[in-house]
Amino acid sequence: MTAQAAASGALVLIILLGGTIMRSRFPKVPLWSVMMLCTAVTLVTDLVPVEEAMSLVDLDVITLLIGMFALVGMADRSGLLDFVAYYFLSMLKTTRSIAIGASLLFGLMSAFFVNDTVALMGPPIAVTIGRALGGSYEFAFLLLCFSITVGSTMTPIGNPQNVLIAIQSGMRAPFPEFLLMLTVPTLLSLVITGVLMMRLYRLPNVRSQIVVSPWEAIRSRREFTLAAVGGGAAVLALMVNDVNAALGLPHVTARGLIPFTAAAALLAFTENPREVLARVDFGTILFFIGMFITVEGIWRSGVLQPVFSALLLDNPSGPLGLASLTLLSLVMSQLISNVPYTKLAIQQLKELGVTGAETDVWLSLAAAATLAGNITILGAASNVIVLEVLESRYGSTVSYLRFMKVGLLVTAATVPPFLLFLILL
Repeated sequence: MTAQAAASGALVLIILLGGTIMRSRFPKVPLWSVMMLCTAVTLVTDLVPVEEAMSLVDLDVITLLIGMFALVGMADRSGLLDFVAYYFLSMLKTTRSIAIGASLLFGLMSAFFVNDTVALMGPPIAVTIGRALGGSYEFAFLLLCFSITVGSTMTPIGNPQNVLIAIQSGMRAPFPEFLLMLTVPTLLSLVITGVLMMRLYRLPNVRSQIVVSPWEAIRSRREFTLAAVGGGAAVLALMVNDVNAALGLPHVTARGLIPFTAAAALLAFTENPREVLARVDFGTILFFIGMFITVEGIWRSGVLQPVFSALLLDNPSGPLGLASLTLLSLVMSQLISNVPYTKLAIQQLKELGVTGAETDVWLSLAAAATLAGNITILGAASNVIVLEVLESRYGSTVSYLRFMKVGLLVTAATVPPFLLFLILL
């Protein structure tokens, strides 16, 4: 590591961390623009040669994200997601069942429809929940933030960092391995989140009912059917493909092409393909393209290796190893956000000799890096999305310190079930 490379890497880190923190004062500056600025500095300072930059971008991740965003865009436009949400909530009778049920609903939706997308569509449902709970809107919006994060841990398509781990770790069958190992602690943690939030906000358990008609949420029956069939087929195909991989049967190695192909096949049959495509979050796509290049530059500079060496054991498996990896993930995700940290952690674990067969290590990384997003507003992009909607549409907000105060308690209650379950298995 040269002094110039270390200085350049430190500069990129300062821009990334400083820009992320300053976004709380300049909310119109999107996170992807901060990452793209870091990418420009990475290229200008030659941490990554220009001619090598595009070879670092993982197209499998990009195609998976584009495909999933397009499929969810169809589901959103047709009213499918609102239908599912309202049907679920219409069955709840008490405030406790609403809190726990909403936590499970938001969590399970984020597990299969990507957390940032649910963050965009969840606020109207959160308002309905807040109204049913007597105007507890802060409770409802924080419950949305926390349950989205917890629930997205369960599958390899629940959030961007899980996508990275599933594709780049070498895990042979990530979909069934995630579900097998993380379903129980995820469901348990979602229930814990709902109960804990009720205790923190001292909500009494009284009879209440959300009066909604799920069928009124459907805006287009044709697109409703297309979204249900296409989205379901894509998720099922991902699962079957991973099972085939585990059994040594023919399978698609480029997993990202599965949802991409499903979306491509359905776009021509939608009522307005341009509007569906406009719902794809291309800012997130740019964020990932820039992240692949930026994180590689930071890693090559060598500035973060001392932190990893101090907190991560040489053997990250076993109880102590998994605990050290969890601690590292909770700390580092607050410094550079969980997606860039996950990219760095994957490289470090591979250098330590961790293979795709050591699923406990990779799943511990996925769980800890994801749950770290509940500590602060800036810990996860979904938090920022939810609170921006709260401010712009409903004229309310949650302060940074208020979020952190509640988020620390939720994180402290939800991390142990994951860690204990992975250690025991």
